[in-house]
Parts: sequence; C-alpha cells; structure tokens
Amino acid sequence: MRHLIDTTDISVQEIDQIIATALDIIENRAKYSEVCKGKKLATLFYEPSTRTRLSFTSAMMELGGNVLGFSDAASSSVSKGETVADTVRVLSCFADIIAMRHSVEGAPLVASHYSRIPIVNAGDGSHAHPTQTLTDLLTIRRELGRLNNLTIGFCGDLKFGRTVHSLIKALSRYEGINVVLIAPEELRLPSYIRREVCDKNNIPTREVATMEEVMPELDILYMTRVQKERFLDEEEFERLKDSFVLNADKLKAAKKDMIVLHPLPRVNEITRDVDNDPRAAYFRQVENGKFVRMALIYTLLKWAEEHPAEGETPRLDHSLVHNDWECSSRQCISNREDVDKLFHLTDDGDYRCAYCEAKCK
Repeated sequence: MRHLIDTTDISVQEIDQIIATALDIIENRAKYSEVCKGKKLATLFYEPSTRTRLSFTSAMMELGGNVLGFSDAASSSVSKGETVADTVRVLSCFADIIAMRHSVEGAPLVASHYSRIPIVNAGDGSHAHPTQTLTDLLTIRRELGRLNNLTIGFCGDLKFGRTVHSLIKALSRYEGINVVLIAPEELRLPSYIRREVCDKNNIPTREVATMEEVMPELDILYMTRVQKERFLDEEEFERLKDSFVLNADKLKAAKKDMIVLHPLPRVNEITRDVDNDPRAAYFRQVENGKFVRMALIYTLLKWAEEHPAEGETPRLDHSLVHNDWECSSRQCISNREDVDKLFHLTDDGDYRCAYCEAKCK
C-alpha cells in the first residue's frame, strides 16, 4: 500500500510520472472523466481549509468519483475522544482513499500505519504539505518549462511554513537549485532542514534581510503569510505579521519571466497591485492544484489495486527506533494520543521524532 505523507515518500521518477499525468489530464479532460467511477474519497479535515479541501473534492468529482467526510473536527467523533487510528480504521470501511488535514503534526503518518486504503497528507501542523508541493512543481513546470537550474527565494514565515519545508525537500533532488531565504530572525528556516536537506544535497543556501537585494536574480519568488494560528504568543505575531510585503514597485527589479507563487490564503503580504502582473502565478497555481490532485488520486488508486493492503495491524517502518523517549514538540501526535514512540537516526547522530522531526527529550 502506498501513501503520500511526505514529499520524499515518492521518487523523482514518480513525481515526474504524476506531473506527466496531470499534464495529460489538462490536455485530455474527457479521457479521465470516469476513471474513478464507483470510487470514494474521504476528506478528513480536522483543521479549516478552503482551497485544499475543495480542490480534492473537485478533483475526485472530475474523475467521476464520489466524496464523503467532514470539514470540521467538531462534527466528527473526535469530539467524543476518538483517536486518529480508530477514525481511519472506520473510514477504511467506507472509502477507497483518504485525504487528511490535521493541526497536530504526525497525524497522517499515524493514519497510514492503520489504514487499509491510501492516505494523503493534506497538511499536518507546520510539518509538511506534500500535495501543495506537487502543485508548486506542476506550476513551475508549466510556467518556466523546467524543474532544474532555478534560483528560488522563499519569503516570509519559513519557520512554520509547511509548504516551504516540503518544497525545499522536493527541489533538493533536482539539479542546479539555489535557495535564498528571506525572513526575520524569529521566522527563519529550521536549522535541521538547512543541515539535513540543503547541506546534505549540496544546495547553495543563503539568508538575506530583504527581498529587494535579491529580486533581480530570482526565477521564483515564493511568498508566504505569517501564520497567526502557529503562534503561541500573540504579541510576537503582531510584531512580525507585516515583516515582508511584495508590491508592484518592488517587482520592477525582477526578471521579466520570474514568477510569484503563494500557497494562499494571503493576508497583506502581496498587495492587490501585483495581481494583474503576468508574473503573478498564484491563482494559476490554485487551478494546477486540482489537476495534480486528480493525477495523484488516479495514481494512488492504481497502485493500491496492484498492491492491496493485508490485515489490520500497524505497518511500521523497521528502520525506525521504537522506545519510550518523548518528543520535544507539544504539537506532535505522540504527545496528544496513545501512539508508538518512533524516532529515526540522522546523519549527525541525533534522534528525531518520526512524526514531526523534532528532537527527542
């Protein structure tokens, strides 16, 4: 059984296959209009979402399938105390594939250990968002014609931005990638991602104080919002929320074929005067999300038919260390529910939580 919990769960060749399928869907919509007839997608969204949930719904409907699920945890049995593991065991009886978004990091990984059907991580806390990454890759491919030899600037909230973390992981496997990090000190990219992703893959990475100083060299400017829901200190949020704002004047120094991406929703980090600039690709990016999720659903269901799940016991990766250590993150599923304590050993000799990548205590 294949799941998509993290971008690295699929190879570069498989990513290219999914993107190729998405491109074929764009050109041949009628060809795919009934390929999922009789199949059901369950959308388990424990956290608010507009684009991602409706994108999954639209994708399945355009493939000829049906959709069930919930968009608010309060309307589900989680309000009665049901665990992620039990919820997924139940939904495996009703659906053929599950898309899950959760505010607690690692919840989709736990789901994958107990599910008899494919699990797709639609975002877990500030950890990962692999389908947004596939959306970003398809957009870059359609806009610039390539996924290598690119200089990409990530701007805004790089600490809690799961879309940033996932995209850096994905791009690190392509050639000629240069990463520029544009963020206030408090919202810098987590050091483990720089060390274990960028440095390990020899990706040139540098930090700068303003977008203006690097704008002329960028092929992609990836904007993110400062996420209020990730802050424990509201005063700190108020101080940082307006740190970096892109406007039409700042774009004057950019390349004519540079593109501006944003996972959305935006607040005020991109002003309205940017929207009509042809380099503003973020609304085209939204539509690409539907196409790539169509390709992903189709592909995962096909893989599931080729390799069906067996039994109902947890399927754990034997490379993980199973012990009684505690994860240091309060937002980790291992500190919220009764799950196996799982860790993996990094190249630096540190043990990190398998669910959220935080260090163990």
